[in-house]
Amino acid sequence: MRRRVRIVAQAFDPEAEISIFRRSLEAAGAIVTFTGQVRASSADGHVSSLHLQHYPGMTERGIDAILDEAAQRWPLEAALVIHRVGDMDPFDPIVLVATASAHRRAAFEAADFLMDYLKSRALFWKSETNAAGRIWVEPRAEDYADARRWDDAPGGG
Repeated sequence: MRRRVRIVAQAFDPEAEISIFRRSLEAAGAIVTFTGQVRASSADGHVSSLHLQHYPGMTERGIDAILDEAAQRWPLEAALVIHRVGDMDPFDPIVLVATASAHRRAAFEAADFLMDYLKSRALFWKSETNAAGRIWVEPRAEDYADARRWDDAPGGG
C-alpha cells in the first residue's frame, strides 16, 4: 500500500490534496475522504482559536504504524493522512484522511479506523481559546469507545 503522512503547520487545501491523491491511483474503485475542521463552538462556548501541538517524529511514526495496521486489515491501494498543528481559526481544516481500495467497504472502514486513532491515541495536544481563556481539550469518552471497537475486530475485507 502506498501511503503518505504529513504534519503541517500551515493551512492546506483539502480539495487540492484529494485531487492529487485521486490522480495517483491505478486500481481503486472506491475513494473515501474525511476532512475535519475547527468548530466555532464547543461545550465551553464560542471558540476563537484552536492550538494543536505534537511530538515531532514520534507523532508521524505512530500514524505510520497505524497505517501499517490498516493495510493488514483491509486491501488498500493507498492512504493519505494530513494533520495540521499550530494555531487555527474556526472552520480551518485540521485533518484530511483519504483511503483508496478496489471496493467501498474497505475504504470506508479503513478511513473510520484511522480517524478513531487520530481522535483518541495519536500524539497531539489540543487547546481551545474562548471567552474564558485557554482550555486544554481531552478526547471525549465517545472517542475512546469508538477506538476500542477495533481492538477485537477481525481484519477487514
